[in-house]
Amino acid sequence: MKLKRYYPWLMALMGMLVLLVSNGLTVTGLTAFDESLLKDFGWSRSELKLRDLITLVLAGWMAPFLGALIDKVGPRKLVLAGIALLAALYAAYAHIHSLAHLYWIHVGFAAVLVAAGLNVAVIFVSQWFATHRGTAIGIALVGTSLGGMVFPKLGVQLMQSMDWRAALLWEAAIPLAFLILAFLFVRSPRPGGIQPWGVDTLAAKAAAGKPVAASLPDLSYQQAMRTRTFWVLAFVAMTTFFSIMAVASNLFLHMRDLGFEPTTAGNGLGLMFGLAMVGKFIFGFLADVLPAKRVFLVNLTIMAAGALILATMRADLIWYSLALFGLGWGGLYTMIQLLAVNAFGLGSAGKILGTITMLDATTAGLGIWVTAKIFDITKSYHIAFSLICALIVLALLAATLVRDERARASAA
Repeated sequence: MKLKRYYPWLMALMGMLVLLVSNGLTVTGLTAFDESLLKDFGWSRSELKLRDLITLVLAGWMAPFLGALIDKVGPRKLVLAGIALLAALYAAYAHIHSLAHLYWIHVGFAAVLVAAGLNVAVIFVSQWFATHRGTAIGIALVGTSLGGMVFPKLGVQLMQSMDWRAALLWEAAIPLAFLILAFLFVRSPRPGGIQPWGVDTLAAKAAAGKPVAASLPDLSYQQAMRTRTFWVLAFVAMTTFFSIMAVASNLFLHMRDLGFEPTTAGNGLGLMFGLAMVGKFIFGFLADVLPAKRVFLVNLTIMAAGALILATMRADLIWYSLALFGLGWGGLYTMIQLLAVNAFGLGSAGKILGTITMLDATTAGLGIWVTAKIFDITKSYHIAFSLICALIVLALLAATLVRDERARASAA
């Protein structure tokens, strides 16, 4: 009986594992192989990083369509399909022979990110929580950071005893193993089954005549698109995800340029993603006890401070910049998803979050490629990192305009 009571929290952990595997292997896990690919094929950094632009832009433009599919068929089938595809693509990655081959594989990675990525995990977990949703989403999103900690270091370790092609084949076994786990445990609530966490609490409050946020009507996709908050969240997501992916994807090479050894550069990624993991949980928890908008602004302030230090290009300060950038970034991931679900409800969440993803994934892909292109032209990341700092400050200013749209619509 106790296991059933806490079953929603098991689902939050499953959401975390979904993102650990899908985001970890597609977004950051491959960065450990960048140096080997550049050496073996003689590509420029911008040619290599164009792969990530392809993945993220295509994922973004697919997201609204698959978002509507999430609303209709649920997350389970999409997660299983996405993880199976990921295993096949990693095996294919071990046999790449040209840029065109590389780019086609990354077209497939776009489908993985949409089918088993951020939006699916957030909706899946949100279905299981009527209260404490911020904490639950924070736990799930820890997976994206944990993947960034684990897989780049795993790639470096494997390549100490084998070549990069063999290492990729070994890593292809990870999504295959997780596919079994997902098949057994990824479920959505069913009528008459285990109830979402906090349903009884909300029912008691409603019976006592107390105001309950969950009782507010959901906004349709068309209604959400006409609100100020939707476009503010989209702008913040676009500017910050440009910055996040630009740094995460180029950090390993940047630290190598500064003179750090490959293992230390991997540790730099580990630090940033580790503190992002902490930020997702801590700020998700804080959003359950403090005004979510206030927590959101704190996230962006911390992230801006980290970006400012990173733009100094000083090797002796890089650990401070990565700590602040990672901590702020982690909370930001949680807060954008939480604020969207709270502001608009779950009724059209797949399509709403899918549209935001379409926009922010496009700029995230551009961030990776533009940063690499600036390096190819200037032989430095200074201009790119200064641009990132400016974008985060703009996002901070825009975030002051977020408001509760469901409450406003209900009061009108």
